[in-house]
Amino acid sequence: MQSVFRNAMSRLGSPVVLVTTDGPAGRQGLTVSAITSVTDTPPTVLVCLNRSNQSHEAFLKNGQLGISILGKGHESLAFAFANSALGPADRFSHGSWQAGPLGSPLLDDALATLDCTIENTHGIGTHDVLICRVHSITVNDAAGHGLTWFDRSFHYLPPKCTPC
Repeated sequence: MQSVFRNAMSRLGSPVVLVTTDGPAGRQGLTVSAITSVTDTPPTVLVCLNRSNQSHEAFLKNGQLGISILGKGHESLAFAFANSALGPADRFSHGSWQAGPLGSPLLDDALATLDCTIENTHGIGTHDVLICRVHSITVNDAAGHGLTWFDRSFHYLPPKCTPC
């Protein structure tokens, strides 16, 4: 059933984001596609993290995270942050980073960034579902195509055509 489930979920398009943290438990980051908005009042997102991921504890101990929404041209960055053989220093050597207001690293040329605190955590199976309050948002109006993950490969969403 697990392989059939994974195959079915590969047919569901997902955003590609980097989720990062920094604080007393150290600087960590990983590529995530299990993310969605929850509500806009107050701005809140849901992020799923596998408990077996080497960076999992740092996110919980730091209590905050940054979300960098990736676009076309960020594929190698997404692969670097998904590579469990790379440590944090190697991962963050890719791209240009700034600390958000709460201290989490945010990618300079992301389509958008969110700086969040982790408000609630719910364990389900192998993952923790993090409910995160958004405190700061940046949107890159000059950004191009969005990056999505569908059928186990990257695809691009065109930017809004103004005017068409």
